[in-house]
This record gives sequence, structure tokens and C-alpha cells, in this order.
Amino acid sequence: MKLESFWTDTMAPFEGRADALPAKADVVVVGGGFTGLSAARTLAMRGARVVVLEASAVAAEASGRNGGHVNNGLAVDFATVADRVGTARAAAWYRAYDDAVDTVERMVREEAIACDFHRRGKLKLASRPAHYDALARSFERLRREADSEVELVPQQRIGEEIGCDGFAGGLLFKKSAQMHMGQFGRGLAEAAARRGAQIYDHAPVQRLERLHGHAHRVHTPRGAVDADQVLVATGATRHGPFSSFSYWRRRIVPIGSFIIVTEPLEASLAQALLPKKRTYTTTHTLHNYFRLTPDNRLVFGGRARFALSSPRSDAKSGQVLREQMAAMFPALRNTRVDYCWGGIVDMTQDRLPHAGETNGLYYSMGYSGHGTQMSVHMGECMARVMAGDAAANPWRDNPWPAIPGHFGTPWFLPAVGLYYTIKNKFA
Repeated sequence: MKLESFWTDTMAPFEGRADALPAKADVVVVGGGFTGLSAARTLAMRGARVVVLEASAVAAEASGRNGGHVNNGLAVDFATVADRVGTARAAAWYRAYDDAVDTVERMVREEAIACDFHRRGKLKLASRPAHYDALARSFERLRREADSEVELVPQQRIGEEIGCDGFAGGLLFKKSAQMHMGQFGRGLAEAAARRGAQIYDHAPVQRLERLHGHAHRVHTPRGAVDADQVLVATGATRHGPFSSFSYWRRRIVPIGSFIIVTEPLEASLAQALLPKKRTYTTTHTLHNYFRLTPDNRLVFGGRARFALSSPRSDAKSGQVLREQMAAMFPALRNTRVDYCWGGIVDMTQDRLPHAGETNGLYYSMGYSGHGTQMSVHMGECMARVMAGDAAANPWRDNPWPAIPGHFGTPWFLPAVGLYYTIKNKFA
């Protein structure tokens, strides 16, 4: 079992530039994940001189360590959000996720990225009868106010969707998709470079020196570059000054999420387990998410443990996930697991993205485990914002207060983990 991402291990990495940094750029993008690469591509297409600085390998952190889902729909219940902010705003945010999936599909098509992009829908599986009742209530309002294409799948039809008797029904989001994250990440980086962006990997930002307004001098071990504008697209990074920058540190909680990938399954078994080959999530508080790859591997993830990723932590979490997978699909009890890895989710208190400008820095982050599509979309949106179109940011009216008692280190995770473990058993 390899303790590394299936997506990055099965794709040759993108190699950044080896030459010296330019002394000047119109825009420096900090972070070579989907947000940063998408923004760099869009800015370069507009004629800007763009430098991308990535602390490690391009598209190898959150962008290359996720479950491979490209899902529409909010990360939280639509009705809950609508009750808090109003139906019009909640519907606009919901449709931003529809737009985000469309953005990924368009970009794959425009740049001819071979990444096994397919729209097969997402099925949210009710882990208990009470959860199905909640999905049914949400379905009525969601269909009426935001998405006429959602479909409720009752328990008597759930066997058509999944070879498991443990679910009480589900809610189908038909616009959702899936893809190979490593292939897409490399393709997006190549597209940005082809358009003129200069991409430097293994070039961690050490310090930002504000010059005036939005202009900064960005210091790295490979030299410094002066930028008229800086876009921070780092998520919950543990590299450089951004892990301790107080504004984001007080608003993002780094949460570990873990994934295993099986050996290729027999085609007949894969068809019996997941005949529609959708993306799937469960409604348990500590939920699981899963899908098949084109060669019939099962990609199975979840919160597993309230811990951050490390080789030791990943291995422990992999065992938890293997047991959860076997409980859901007994036919896989003796199936070999080929990959296991963890990643860091940039969780926000409202579980919604946040983007804008603070202290002369533009930013987009806080995707809360629902970001493969939104990160790509927000890269394009923030490129437009930085060109003067403030209305291009769909999250511009989403306030982002600091989390009380949170100053960077998630000291409260063990207690939160215990609470949710107990809740998961009974709710």
C-alpha cells in the first residue's frame, strides 16, 4: 500500500521553470493549485505578466489529494442556508456551484485536457430513515427555489443505484461530475504556461513586503519579485508566512481528510456495487464519499480520524476507512488496498468559500472540502475581480468573522471529534 495520492502517482508531475524569477510582474499568484493555476491562465490570457509561486509540487496538495469529485450543490443544507441569508442569496450561491462545474467542463474542452471528465451525477445517500425524511424536505424546497433537476430516490429504488442494503434512499444532483485530478492539474498548469504564465514550483514564499496599495515585494529562496497585485490561493497551507498570517489563521480550521484506493475490481463486481458510476456521499455526521475510477478501482474517503495528515496518521486512518468500506460493501472485505493518503481541508465556520481582499492582498480559499470545482471557478472569478470587476466574485457579500477562540492551532479538534463520533452513532 502506497502512502501517496493515486492521482499524483499515476500522472507525471508538471515541471516548473528552472530559471531565475523575473524582477517584476503584474500579478504574483501564491499557490499552484487549481485556484492559482486557473487565475494564472485567465490573467495571462488578458495579457498580464503572471508569476505563480508554489511551495511544493504543482497541483499536489489539496488539488491533488481529494476524492476526485466535481460536485454541484452546497456543502451544507440549502434550506439551512436560505433560512440564514434569504432565499435569493442562497439560490445564487447554489447556482455558483452549478457554474463552477460548467467552468471545469469548459476548461477541459477548451484546453483539450484528457482527464476522464464525466458528468454522472452525485447521489447523497441517507444513512438512516430520519436522514431520508430530512432529504425529502430539503428536496422540495431545493427543487422549487434553486435546482429543478434534483431527484429524490426512495428506498425501494436505491438498489438500482448502489449494491448495499444499508441506505434509506437518496437525493440525486444530476449536474455533478468527476475526473482524474492529477491529469487535470497537469493539463491546467500546461495550459496556463502555454498562455504565458511563468510557473515556479518548489519556490515557497518566505515573506511579503507591502510597497504601496496592492503592490508587494514577494520574497522566496530563489529571489524576490515585485508585483502590482498578489493573489493568495493557499488554502490551509502549513508553508511560509500564510500559516501564521492572523487574518486567515483565525478564520480557517485545518481538518484532516483521508482516502484509500483499492486494486482494480472485476468489472462485474464494480457494476454490482455502483452500477451508475456516480459520485457518492453519505449523510452520516462523519460521512464517507466514494466513486469508481475508469479501471474500476474504488476511491473511498472520509473524515476517519480527527487528526492531520502524516505518514503515520494516514496509515491509521487507512485502516479505519478499510473497515468502513468493508462494512458498507462486504464483498470487498478481502480486496487489496493499493493507495492511502491524507490531505488538509480548509474548513470555515459556515462551510462556504470566502474570497475578496484584505491588507492589500486578494484571496480565495475556505472551500471546506467542496472545492475542486469551486477553486477552478474562483480562479477565473478573481482574475476578473483583480481587473476591476468586483461583481465577478459570487461570495463578495458573504461576511467572514473570526472564529471565537481560534488562533491557528485547532486545539479543540479532539473534543469536536468525540462529540461527532457520539452524534454519528445516534443521529
